Amino acid sequence: MIHLIMDSINYMEERLDQPLQIEEVAEEACMSKFHYQRLFHMLTGIAVAEYIRKRRLTLAAEEFMTKQVKVIDAAVKYGYETPESFAKAFKRHHGYTPAAVKTGEYTVKAYPRLSFELQIKGVEPMHYRIVEKDSFSIMGRRLKTTTKNSQNKQDIPAFWKRVNQEGWTDSLAHAAGELGYIGVCAHFDETLETFDYIIGIEQGEEEPDSTMTVEQIPASTWAVFQAKGPVETAMHSTWTRIFTEWFPASGYEHAGGMEMETYPLDGEIHSPDHVTLIWIPIRKQS
Repeated sequence: MIHLIMDSINYMEERLDQPLQIEEVAEEACMSKFHYQRLFHMLTGIAVAEYIRKRRLTLAAEEFMTKQVKVIDAAVKYGYETPESFAKAFKRHHGYTPAAVKTGEYTVKAYPRLSFELQIKGVEPMHYRIVEKDSFSIMGRRLKTTTKNSQNKQDIPAFWKRVNQEGWTDSLAHAAGELGYIGVCAHFDETLETFDYIIGIEQGEEEPDSTMTVEQIPASTWAVFQAKGPVETAMHSTWTRIFTEWFPASGYEHAGGMEMETYPLDGEIHSPDHVTLIWIPIRKQS
């Protein structure tokens, strides 16, 4: 998997001075655009489009310092519609105008090419189990978010914060099932780069109120991983390890469709002993 990401980075680097579509880059890594952008962000902490933008502005700065390059030529070369839009982006990134950088009196912010070092992994065990689970329904509140510019990384924590502060999650506790609180990623639209995120509980005898929606979770084979520790750091590191360590060595592949996170009702999310479960639908590799 890592070598596919490296191939895609090489593909980008060779074409920074050409029109470049993320779909093409994802195809180089043998992935859909949606899953490529997601994995790229997991591995690097930066969105694909942001990486391309920063690399282009880095190369443009190098040219201004070493060559007699016109702003209009740099704008065209690196995909900006006008010299003004390029100059604005350049100053926002580097802190100085192209004209100032050309004098050689100012330093710029270089964003280096990404590379990955091969490291021995697996020293820290990953705790997981394979679960066959029948279909079931959840009821909860729904948020539509987008993976563009990794907006979902901001939207989902803010969504949890809001419903917790409102006391809405506490109001569900009496009706929750054995899974506790559930966060579900569903209805991925790779064209629009959107998906739904639902916070809720298993639907039992209690009916949802007017602010809630009901979602059917299909019967699946799930890989269920423990993410132990404060939620924010534990979830990020576990998601990354699932895709970079577990999947490549497991003989399984992502089956597509919904993913879940389940949280204990009485959990202290900042505790080093807190355990969140990550549920990923899987199938044997073909």
